[in-house]
Amino acid sequence: MKASWEKIEKNVGVLDIEVEAEQVAAALDKAFKKVVQKVNVPGFRKGKVPRAIFESKFGVESLYQDALDFIVPDAYVAAVNETGIEPVDRPEVDVEQFAKGQTLKFKAKVVVKPEVELGEYKGLELESVSSEVSAEEVQEELQKMQNRHAELVPVEEGAAQNGDVVVIDFEGFVDGVAFEGGKAERYSLELGSGSFIPGFEEQVVGLEKGGEKDITVTFPENYHSEELKGKEAVFKIVLHDIKRKNLPELDDEFAKDVSEFETLDEYKADLQKKLQERKENEVKSKKEADAVEKVAASATVDIPEVMINDETEQMLKEFENRLRTQGMNIDMYYQFTGQSAEDLKGQMRGDAEKRVRNNLVLEAVAKKEGIEVTEEEINAEFENLAGMYGRSAAEIRSIFTSNGNLSTLLADIITRKTVAFLVDNSKSA
Repeated sequence: MKASWEKIEKNVGVLDIEVEAEQVAAALDKAFKKVVQKVNVPGFRKGKVPRAIFESKFGVESLYQDALDFIVPDAYVAAVNETGIEPVDRPEVDVEQFAKGQTLKFKAKVVVKPEVELGEYKGLELESVSSEVSAEEVQEELQKMQNRHAELVPVEEGAAQNGDVVVIDFEGFVDGVAFEGGKAERYSLELGSGSFIPGFEEQVVGLEKGGEKDITVTFPENYHSEELKGKEAVFKIVLHDIKRKNLPELDDEFAKDVSEFETLDEYKADLQKKLQERKENEVKSKKEADAVEKVAASATVDIPEVMINDETEQMLKEFENRLRTQGMNIDMYYQFTGQSAEDLKGQMRGDAEKRVRNNLVLEAVAKKEGIEVTEEEINAEFENLAGMYGRSAAEIRSIFTSNGNLSTLLADIITRKTVAFLVDNSKSA
């Protein structure tokens, strides 16, 4: 087999492929064995028609399409490997010559992974952020736990206050007409939580048990429902119950109730340690994200449309998986939000393009710096996964290998090493 590659525009080129006549003959033999099982010729049992009689009756041309189906995919893969190109989409195949006794000649128009022209990626100025935890932050975390373990006590007299949990009926109207999804009965709402439309919760404050009120709010311009964006709405509400939080005392007994520690001081020390770890991870992640963003911004790359489309589809699948973990499916999401698949893809497109650009740039840095994965790093990765899933490292490796996901894992390790390289070779602003 012979193959040559010629770029014709940006990320598009043509593979010229020639396959020897012997391979064409073998493909025609294979096609005959497949087709002969399906034909009926008087005087012969199905599948037993001699080749010469078959060709005289149906013509050798009747085998051409099946033979091409057998030979072209393998020849294309071999040509890709021989020329070292990296296709990112299915090829457009044009057969120029195919006949019994002749070589096969065909062209494959291919979109390939784009070349990246790197800008500056060493000595990046990254913002220096402190990872120290203040006493105020520990106190805030302690108060969150205090609120989480608060007892809700019914309020029989007096008005609702910020922080109270109220039980309400509500129904929303736009231009006097009730809208879908704007009605609920005996709904529990924590005032000040910000879970409702801006302005709603504030207007419930001051209402007493058994009280009724019309609340006027304006839906945000970025509201998920097209029909309600920027619209003024009136909600008729009835307040049934008010429940106020009775906060537990922050003492040693509280520490015993919410943790494995005997004293409040021990619990606070543990909170500080965990906050410190969380903050260090957040600072590390921010530095890494900033480094990747700066390197990607300084690089020049012309991304093929198909790569952005594929990444958008991948993001949509990930979103569907997250919905399933929440007991929803994508059709329910579309119904609740009034969006379509195209609307959602349109929202994801910008992030998809950013993902593709970042990945391409990181690949280019890794290639230029010769960043590779060692066997020790691979073994360490499988040991780590084994600990997470409670299986042996050998089992985890076998699963990745049999599923064809080993290359993805290796690429992920290289990406992490490349990001670490960027941060290690940066300077703090």
